[in-house]
Amino acid sequence: MPTHYKGSQRDGAALNAYINLVRASETVLTAMSEDLAAKGLTLGQFGVLEALLHLGPLCQNELGEKLLRTGGNVTYVIDRLEKRGWVRRAQVESDHRKIEVRLTAEGRRLIERIFPPHVEAVVNEFGRLKLQEQETLRRLCRKLGLGGAAKAVLRNKREND
Repeated sequence: MPTHYKGSQRDGAALNAYINLVRASETVLTAMSEDLAAKGLTLGQFGVLEALLHLGPLCQNELGEKLLRTGGNVTYVIDRLEKRGWVRRAQVESDHRKIEVRLTAEGRRLIERIFPPHVEAVVNEFGRLKLQEQETLRRLCRKLGLGGAAKAVLRNKREND
């Protein structure tokens, strides 16, 4: 459903793009959340496990940056994963202020088992688009996301200075 706002053509185009992006995002996120819930995970938990599998051990703040999550949210997710025995935390030897998170053997087995079927679920979800359309969507989302990421980096710098 397009916007009913009676503004300029520029306003209407931006609002319609926003509405479609949010609706499409919600549709895909719902499908992915349901897929992961069937495996006993949330999107946030899966994101942490997947990042650790593909990037190796990371500090909590690095995980937050990679997953676009707040420090409190990352801590909460890691707490849940740690209670299930899938990750462990350890202080970084060279800087005891930093906490590194790494997969346990059980966590590695879990993510290695569930990652391929999750990829297949993503492929199925995006199968409505041709490969060229997927690439166009990726480029456009990256372009849109980089604007927000640059603002977030500046905001975080100001807060930490």
